[in-house]
Amino acid sequence: MDNLKRMLVIMPCYNEQEVLHYTIETMQKLMSAWIKNKKISPSSKVCFVNDGSVDKTWDIISKAVSENEIFCGINLSRNFGHQGALLAGLYENDADVYVTIDVDLQDDPKCIEEMLSFIENGKDIVYGVRQSRDTDTFFKRASAQLFYRFLKVLGVNVIYNHADFRMMTKRAVNVLKQFPERNLFLRAIVPLIGFEDAKVYYDRTERTAGETKYPLKKMLALAWNGISNFSIIPLRLVTFLGFVFCFLGGIFILIVLYGWWTKGTIAGWASTITLVTALGGIQLLSLGIIGEYLAKVFIEVKKRPLFVVKDKIGLNQN
Repeated sequence: MDNLKRMLVIMPCYNEQEVLHYTIETMQKLMSAWIKNKKISPSSKVCFVNDGSVDKTWDIISKAVSENEIFCGINLSRNFGHQGALLAGLYENDADVYVTIDVDLQDDPKCIEEMLSFIENGKDIVYGVRQSRDTDTFFKRASAQLFYRFLKVLGVNVIYNHADFRMMTKRAVNVLKQFPERNLFLRAIVPLIGFEDAKVYYDRTERTAGETKYPLKKMLALAWNGISNFSIIPLRLVTFLGFVFCFLGGIFILIVLYGWWTKGTIAGWASTITLVTALGGIQLLSLGIIGEYLAKVFIEVKKRPLFVVKDKIGLNQN
């Protein structure tokens, strides 16, 4: 019994009252079975992190904690975002292994048992990876595949088709605490730890209730976060475009001078306006990209907390 690992399953929640009852019932059955079969320690828990929900999410969590010691809860003071809620669950609890998974259970929680077998064989990080994206719409599938490939081109090390469903040992989480970024993109931060890892493959299912909390706007923001946090290639591209348009500008000046020398008039008013407009657009785009990077520096130097805990119930304390 002493060799059994104390596992903590972390589930961020933001306005999830529709799906929580199903998740609580499912996780209670799974955790009880794993404890009964001596896969994990009886002190293992499921931790719901309420990320500033405005519905009855926290009330449902509190009721579940009061009725079953398998559950515990963290109530954040406001909405800090999915990544901040994940870190709150990781940093405010003590366990031997930590699992992060979305509360809608579209990622298969039954894979946790397979993940645990890799941890027992010496791995420190196990990534949950989707086998395919057949259930996604064409747009979502194509944009996701483009996103992962684009990150690779930019030199960002991410696991293809992996989101935030993973298992980590206490040792890996302690190293993660040494990364002080405020602009969070855990999909790229976790691989930087460098410990031995493994992958578990699964099929993603449809939501049983409620709506996704990651609409297109948030997905685009997360994508840009990943690119700008871990690659300076966009800045180098701005420099490259500067050289290119300086070169093209020099050629255009020579063409204008040649026309003036041979014809005495300067033709091409339309082309001039087009070139000025294009240059103005490139300059504004370049300034925007540089401004995004400066804004990230501005946020980082403030060193504001990644999350603020309002209430904690039923936790394993550090």
